[in-house]
Amino acid sequence: MQKNDVVEIYYNLLKRESHRIIYLDDNVLVVYKFSGFTSETVFNDVKLEHENAGFIHRLDRNTDGVMIFSLNQDAEKELLKGFKNKTFTKIYHAEVVGFLKKPSDIMTAYLIKDSVNSLVKIFDKKVDGAVKIKTAYKTIKKLTDSTLIEVQLFTGKTHQIRAHFAHIGNPIVGDSKYGNNEYNRLNKAKSQVLTAKKLTLNFEENSCLFYLNGKTFTC
Repeated sequence: MQKNDVVEIYYNLLKRESHRIIYLDDNVLVVYKFSGFTSETVFNDVKLEHENAGFIHRLDRNTDGVMIFSLNQDAEKELLKGFKNKTFTKIYHAEVVGFLKKPSDIMTAYLIKDSVNSLVKIFDKKVDGAVKIKTAYKTIKKLTDSTLIEVQLFTGKTHQIRAHFAHIGNPIVGDSKYGNNEYNRLNKAKSQVLTAKKLTLNFEENSCLFYLNGKTFTC
């Protein structure tokens, strides 16, 4: 480029939305996160409208579904406590490759996080550095060569659902990290079929959010 050259810049003024609102009151905001966005991106977008919003939990970039944010410090404290103490119920829907050996099961295993390679490893028995995980599922519907399932997390570790089902030989359809790449290619599955479908809240009577006790948000 030289002096007096003319430079033309083209850019798209249309921004793709990262989420849509499911529920809103003075204390909490519940949204449906679209696949392809990080949780941090969604949070940054939420902050544009709600400057006091608090970041409570994460979903993987390519997992869509229900996310909840606090809108004040009291609500933030209660929501963080609920996730930490596992008093909330998290239900996911997923499509896995092949057919499961049992129509439903509660599985336990051991997980080690490999931060260097941004993945986790699953073991059947306890190994040094591993934490115990618990994942329950039940079959919704068998398809031609895959299965739709409902999954409940009792422990919420990084990539737990994706890695656990890959470990038992039934990876999530479209998962590029833990999945069956040949199956994904043949079926043109470019994004993992995993949705955070439901979130049920539970609070003690003295909580500022007790009015949401037993409330289920779904997408």
